[in-house]
Amino acid sequence: MQTLIFGAGNLLLSDEGFGVHFITYLQEHYSFQDDVELYDGGTLGIMVTHLLEEADRVYLVDVIQAQGEPGEIFRYEKEEFLLGTLPIKLSPHQIGIQEVLSLADFRGRIPDRVTLFGIIPSSYEPGVELTPLLAGKLPALAELVVAELREAGHLIQPL
Repeated sequence: MQTLIFGAGNLLLSDEGFGVHFITYLQEHYSFQDDVELYDGGTLGIMVTHLLEEADRVYLVDVIQAQGEPGEIFRYEKEEFLLGTLPIKLSPHQIGIQEVLSLADFRGRIPDRVTLFGIIPSSYEPGVELTPLLAGKLPALAELVVAELREAGHLIQPL
């Protein structure tokens, strides 16, 4: 089973880059085998549809606009994307992840499982670092994703 962990975001707008910082965090703290791909998706949007279509399991990490407090993390599954029932707005990339997944579904190539971990940002101010609040959320989210991957049979080692 091929699993893709896709981090989206703009590194120039502080917390907007959370997904990309998440990928970097994983790379610095864990060793993955070839059946798990870590991908810094930046703001590529539709340009990465093929990556989603080639995976069996996808984890998306991005900032969201939702009811709640900065730093709060929400989990959504594929069915919620396809039904259009997400009570959130994803970050302002070229094209939304909902549209990318709908395109993959239309083409009959959507992954079996898709999970979004969305976090409410604290700041969109220009800057290449996360706010301390969101930086502090990286370890716990990484542990959660790694635990799920291990449960699914992936071999992951801490560095």
